[in-house]
Amino acid sequence: MVQFFLPPNSRIVKGKTFPAPAGATRVREFRIYRWDPEVGGNPRMDSYFLDLDKCGPMVLDALIKIKDEIDSTLTFRRSCREGVCGSCAMNIGGMNTLACTKPIEDFKGVIKIYPLPHRPVIKDLVPDLSTPIAQYNAIQPWLKTDTPAPPDRERLQSPAERAQLDGLWECILCFCCQTSCPSFWWNGERGYYGPAVLLQAYRWIRDSRDEATGDRLDFLEDERRLYSCHTIMNCTAACPKGLNPGRAIAEIKKLLVTR
Repeated sequence: MVQFFLPPNSRIVKGKTFPAPAGATRVREFRIYRWDPEVGGNPRMDSYFLDLDKCGPMVLDALIKIKDEIDSTLTFRRSCREGVCGSCAMNIGGMNTLACTKPIEDFKGVIKIYPLPHRPVIKDLVPDLSTPIAQYNAIQPWLKTDTPAPPDRERLQSPAERAQLDGLWECILCFCCQTSCPSFWWNGERGYYGPAVLLQAYRWIRDSRDEATGDRLDFLEDERRLYSCHTIMNCTAACPKGLNPGRAIAEIKKLLVTR
């Protein structure tokens, strides 16, 4: 019988508790994953009880309040607070999403917050995304042309050609889909590029101004890079922008078959 063992110091233990302020009537518990590489040891789950009457409506508002007023050691990424930068992607209530656009009221009871799953943790809610970022760079995500000299004006697209990019350009590289994909969990370090990167690759394949479609398809026609996708569709369910990476991957496969 197969037996599985967790690596040393990986079992999550109960952490500290920070009670709600006196007189608070609308209290919610936020249970947050904590791990500090300088301290080492096991990760823990700290509990913070907040007065929602004195907190903004989004999960990111709660995290900022905790860091500013309760526990300055809490570490997480955030930037735009408008759902356009992808920095605050994390696992909230069991789903990968953006903390800045996820209302607290969407959850009942304790809100559990973890870093994006199946990535090495740098500290607390900050995952190491160096692998998907390197893969993103490898697809050469910029306009490529064979034209010897640049045109004397911008490269034009018809409305129909521009419409081909809808559902693709909106990706903010939060990697919620990437880290929800079981195929990427097991094969990401072995060459599978994952849904976010493949959606971005398809975005340039579909761009009518790009002249490197053949080279891009040649690069993706690989057992690991593309065909490790098994159409589980966790990626599409997890995307906080409502995009469909699974469909983009299927379209790349169709192009490879029909070209």
